[in-house]
Amino acid sequence: MLIANGARPAALAIPGEAHLTTSDQFLDLEQLPHRILFVGGGYISFEFAHVAARAGAHVRILHRGSRPLLGFDPDLVEQLVRATRELGVDVRLNTGVAAIEKTADHLLVHSSAEAARQLFETDMVVHGAGRVPEIDDLALEKAGVQWGRKGVVVNDYLQSVSNPAIYAAGDSAASGGLPLTPVASLEGHVVASNLLEGNHRKPDYIGVPTVVFTVPPLASVGLQEAIARERGLKFRINREDTSGWYSSRRIGMNYSGFKVLVEEQSDRILGAHLLGPHAEEVINLFALALRAGLRAADLKTMPYAYPSSSSDLSYMV
Repeated sequence: MLIANGARPAALAIPGEAHLTTSDQFLDLEQLPHRILFVGGGYISFEFAHVAARAGAHVRILHRGSRPLLGFDPDLVEQLVRATRELGVDVRLNTGVAAIEKTADHLLVHSSAEAARQLFETDMVVHGAGRVPEIDDLALEKAGVQWGRKGVVVNDYLQSVSNPAIYAAGDSAASGGLPLTPVASLEGHVVASNLLEGNHRKPDYIGVPTVVFTVPPLASVGLQEAIARERGLKFRINREDTSGWYSSRRIGMNYSGFKVLVEEQSDRILGAHLLGPHAEEVINLFALALRAGLRAADLKTMPYAYPSSSSDLSYMV
């Protein structure tokens, strides 16, 4: 049996939680309310905030930590936050939501920031504070299936460590892969192959890119700088604000930049982090370089179509 139930919004355990609008419900809206407040500073909040603000809504994001979008390079996230605020979105950090109260014609959001209580009036509160595997109602313990907050505990073949008849993939599996659609598809293929032919395939998570589809988009693949340092790797960092580059200036993009980590001895790409026009496409070239073990020199000497955003890559390595 394969368990692949996907994910649901995480429970926030706050009074008035029932008044939250989920991401699915937000996408089903035929028209936007005037005031929208997003709880949490992840993909959902930033992507939907950019859509809603450009459609004319007054938008606010409340994030309880000091840094939103934790899976991305902090320097580029800081640039994206500035771009988001310039768009008109009120991004509040270190601000936790304590309760949601419904009145006759609007919602009141009770929050706290550095021990100070705040009250925000809004027309809609959208859940953007993370998702969890939707498996807690499957009674997995009756089948002896070990599971936890991140999903079914599996081995390298995506097989349950406690019941060999059970496999899990996607958001339902505590596999170590990113919670992304392409990863779920990859794991589904691996499980199908192992079910039909016996355990012989393992998912390869090297070089899986991830993107926040804001304007500009924020993209990442491979190691972040802090993790590379923790592992004791020796590498050089290429980092630049590219808002003055032609690719950004020609479309009036005021916020763009990159950070690329290159291993000193092998000259291979360890990680790439992009903010700017077509970052969601250019990051795939870096992902290919990671998976194929290409050197930075290979990317630098490649003759790219010009002018194109990917032609900037040769200046990033």
